[in-house]
Formats: sequence, C-alpha cells, structure tokens
Amino acid sequence: MRRVLEILRRSDAASQPHWQSFLYQTDDEQATVATALVELNEQDELHDVDGALAEPIMWENSCLQKKCGACAMVIDGVPRLACDTRLDSTRHERIRLEPLRKFPVVADLLVDRSVLMRNLAQAGTWLESAAELPAKRWDVAYEASRCLQCGCCLEVCPNFSVQNAFGGMAAMVPLARLLSEAPADQRRALAASYASAVYGGCGKSLACRNVCPANIDIDKLLSRSNAAAIWHRW
Repeated sequence: MRRVLEILRRSDAASQPHWQSFLYQTDDEQATVATALVELNEQDELHDVDGALAEPIMWENSCLQKKCGACAMVIDGVPRLACDTRLDSTRHERIRLEPLRKFPVVADLLVDRSVLMRNLAQAGTWLESAAELPAKRWDVAYEASRCLQCGCCLEVCPNFSVQNAFGGMAAMVPLARLLSEAPADQRRALAASYASAVYGGCGKSLACRNVCPANIDIDKLLSRSNAAAIWHRW
C-alpha cells in the first residue's frame, strides 16, 4: 500500500503553517494513520517527498487502541482518531492531516485541549458524596462512560469556542452521567451547571453525533439530561 501524507505543519504556535508531504509504503493491510506517523518518525532521517530533510512530526498519542482520544486530528476534512483511521479506508493515494482547528495549535498536529478539563472543572463534574445508581439508569451511565474527551465533537460544533463558557457535548456527557446517579441533595447544583455549561449554549445542530469515535448515543443523553436538569424529572 502506498500513501502520501500531506501534513499541515508549523514549528510552534507563532510560525506560519505550511504543507509538507511524506511518502509511506507498507504491506500491512491494517495500517492506520497512526501507524504511518509512528513509523515515519522512527526513521533515522525523515525526508519529505522532495527529498528534503524534515523535522519529526509533532502529534499526540497514547494507547493507540481507540481508548484515550489523544490522537484526534482532522483527516481529509473530518475530525477522527488517527489510530482508528485505516489507510485503506480511502481510495485516494493522498491523505490530508491537519490539527483540530477549534483548539490552540502547539506544533504540527499537536493542539492544546486543556479547555476540555477547564470546562469540566468549572461545571463541577464530580460527586461530593457516595451515590447509588438505580438499575433503570445503568444504560445512561454506561453510554456516558464511553466518552474519550477527544474533542472531535467540539471541532464540528458551531457554538463551541475556547473563548466562551459553553462546554459542548464534551461537558454534556459527564454531566449526563452525574445527573443519572447523583444523590438528591446534589442534583440542583448539577442541574444549574448543566443549564449554564450545556443547555444554554447548545444550538441543537447535533453535528457532534456524526463524528463521535465512540458512537455515543447523543440523542439519548441529551433528552435524558434535559428532562432531569431543565424540567427536573429526576
């Protein structure tokens, strides 16, 4: 298999972005974008398609098993996980890689997603005391627990910006889980957080449900959470 990775590069946040292409060839039919990036960076000397010496490609990765969300990037215009995007998933020889555009770029494909954790902290997404989860709400808790906090949902959200307080679906999902299991004395505070961090800023475009790598049922979590937080149907 032969692919050319066209990567939008910059050495740091202040530098001007530019495209640089790299040839990658493999006999591994299961090879992913992450596989290609790892093996390109493992070369003693990295050269682009024109033969010019290049610096190692900056990107973030951890588990490489679709469990952590660290390798999220824009692949051929769509936010995806590099470890979950097989090279043979496209018939085109060229694959374009860009950093997520809603977050500050650190270098190359590496972005600063600290706003995700900041929004969760501001929304108070934790329990103050022990909770018991009724069996009838196990499905909500399980669905919410699958969120990777990768940021793909925020990349396509027309309402999310690092400058505002709207946490998007990345905040809705953990809040949905807490609303399903929080003790009665904590639900009012969580409902208020949900109303300000999620409900008040969501335009209900639901673009997020089409790009979630975990295929989380956004519709179910939204309807359950809105019922609990907005109409207090615990």
